[in-house]
Amino acid sequence: MSKVGKKYLESVKEYDLNAVFEPAEALELVKKVAKAKFDETVEVAFKLGVDPRHADQQIRGALVLPHGTGKTRSVLVFAKGDKAKEAESAGADFVGAEDMIAKIEQGWFGFDVVVATPDMMGMVGKLGRVLGPKGLMPNPKTGTVTFDVAKAVKDVKAGKIEYRVDKAGIIHAPIGKVSFDVDKLLENYKAIAEMMVKAKPAAAKGQYMKSITVCSTMGPGVKINPLKAIG
Repeated sequence: MSKVGKKYLESVKEYDLNAVFEPAEALELVKKVAKAKFDETVEVAFKLGVDPRHADQQIRGALVLPHGTGKTRSVLVFAKGDKAKEAESAGADFVGAEDMIAKIEQGWFGFDVVVATPDMMGMVGKLGRVLGPKGLMPNPKTGTVTFDVAKAVKDVKAGKIEYRVDKAGIIHAPIGKVSFDVDKLLENYKAIAEMMVKAKPAAAKGQYMKSITVCSTMGPGVKINPLKAIG
C-alpha cells in the first residue's frame, strides 16, 4: 500500500472529505489545500450514469476552455501543400507527412496533439497502433481531422481540451492551474459542466450526474453537489 504524504494529510484536515459544496466553494478549497511547490493542475472528474459498453452511451468531444488550461501544448499537423503552409502560419510546432510518420515509427513523440487533413488519414491510420494507446490519434469528433487546420491549431493553443468517458463511466478533464483566480477556474469548470449536461445520452437511465470531484495534482478531492453541477 502506497504511503500518503505529510502535505496531503495536512490538507485533508482542513475540511470534511464527505461534505459537498457548490462549485465556487469547492474550487476555493482546492486552491487553499494545494501544498505542492509547483503550480498544480486543477482537474474535475464527472461520474456519470452511463454504460460506456453501449455505443449510444459513449460520450466524447472537445471544447476550448474560456481561460485555457495554463499549459502550452505542442501540435503536430499532417498536411501537404497549402494546408501545410496554413498550419505553419497558425503556429503548429511540427508540420509534415511521410517524414513525420517515419520519425514516429522510430519512436519520436515530441508533441501533445495531432491534427490531420482528411486526405492524410489513409497514411496516418498506419500509426493507429502507436498513436491510439497514447490518445493521440486524430478524430473528426474532436475536431482534429479537418481541412481547417489553422482553426484546429489555434483552438489547441487557446486551451482546447478533449474528453472521453472511461470504462467506469467517468470523465476526467483539466480546468486550469492552482495559480488561476477562482473566477477563471469557475468559468472553465462551468464550460465543461454545461457540456456534460448537454451530452446526456437519450439511452441513459436513472440519475445522470452521480458525482463531481475537483482536485489539484497532489491534493485531495473536493466534492461538488451534483444537483448544482453548474451552480
